[in-house]
Amino acid sequence: MKKPVAWCLALVGFGALLPACTTMVVGGAVSTAAITSDPRTTGTIVDDHQIESKAKQFFDADGLLSQQAHLSVTCFNGIVLLAGQTPTDEMRTRAEDYVKRVSKVRNIHNEITIEPPTPTFQRTNDGLITTKVKGKLFTVKDLDSGMVKVVTENGVVYLMGVIDKATGDAVAEVVAGLSGVQKVVKLFEPTGKTY
Repeated sequence: MKKPVAWCLALVGFGALLPACTTMVVGGAVSTAAITSDPRTTGTIVDDHQIESKAKQFFDADGLLSQQAHLSVTCFNGIVLLAGQTPTDEMRTRAEDYVKRVSKVRNIHNEITIEPPTPTFQRTNDGLITTKVKGKLFTVKDLDSGMVKVVTENGVVYLMGVIDKATGDAVAEVVAGLSGVQKVVKLFEPTGKTY
């Protein structure tokens, strides 16, 4: 019985040595990120994780935001997407103000809507849509799917990454055709042409 355990440990150890992946400790949590398909440097990936972590700490420390709002924060290359719902415009603005306090934030897209937080079943559905979108990205010609960050909130799919306009348009068109997708918002950082 010990041999299968030893083999499993050996395979895990070997997998950790693969050059395509790197393991990082960010704010006490361990995460693995595929570097080969990500246009960001390792330092930028770490910075993005820290930006997300610090913003979430601000939200959690704010009693009203933590109890009455549903917020998500995603950072790619120093560009932050704020999504979710707050009951008031003041709380929406406050969430953005917290993110502005975090260092190395280059830009903020505040997509928070003024409405009650989505129910659990909607968040589960959003997760399924995100999974479908990520799978569909493999079908887009000349696209390394790891270059696109996908966030779904209340049926709206947000696309982030650093890709050219033509590829970004192709990605958005493919995603818009998926069932359950209410709207596609492109937040790509262009590699050449502007959006």
